Amino acid sequence: MSGARESSGPRRPQWVEDVERLDLAVYAAVARTPTPALDAAMSRLSHAADYSKLSLSAAGLLALVGGRSGRSAAASGLTAIAVTATIVNVAVKPLGRRRRPDRLAGDVPLARHVRMPTSRSFPSGHTAAASAFATGVGHVLPVAGIPLHALAALVGYSRVHTGVHYPGDVVAGAMIGIALAQVTTHVRDRVIDQ
Repeated sequence: MSGARESSGPRRPQWVEDVERLDLAVYAAVARTPTPALDAAMSRLSHAADYSKLSLSAAGLLALVGGRSGRSAAASGLTAIAVTATIVNVAVKPLGRRRRPDRLAGDVPLARHVRMPTSRSFPSGHTAAASAFATGVGHVLPVAGIPLHALAALVGYSRVHTGVHYPGDVVAGAMIGIALAQVTTHVRDRVIDQ
């Protein structure tokens, strides 16, 4: 698991190395902690979040039962996902260059495994998209944003639990998703108001 960094360039600041050690330690602690009752649930949740399926389902439900506000919230959330997924996958992941965790070396139980993505590890795209959707929806319907943010946090944890991301990838994904969604909703509001 110590191979989280891909290249050995100039020495990094001590605080960066400390944060990386903490990140690896939390990943290892999650992997070592027996949670048989959670393993299947976290694997299913992680899989359900592939391609933003959970968010797309939530958007459909909001549009169906939420009236005009629900449709507007769904559109806001979906726009935030589109922008976030594009920027994360096209620009941020290639720059991050962080390798995926080695689940076997990290002793992540096989019962937790989901398909290991081929993309880079940093940041978590699942978490970024789920956080962006929650933020976009919450901009229009704050009460709906609360459970969606809780769901985004669970999606993020599921990515660590299943061993496909380090905790730092998830935290960064959430921050990026929220920030991009805030920018997206601001721009969307200005376009709609014109």
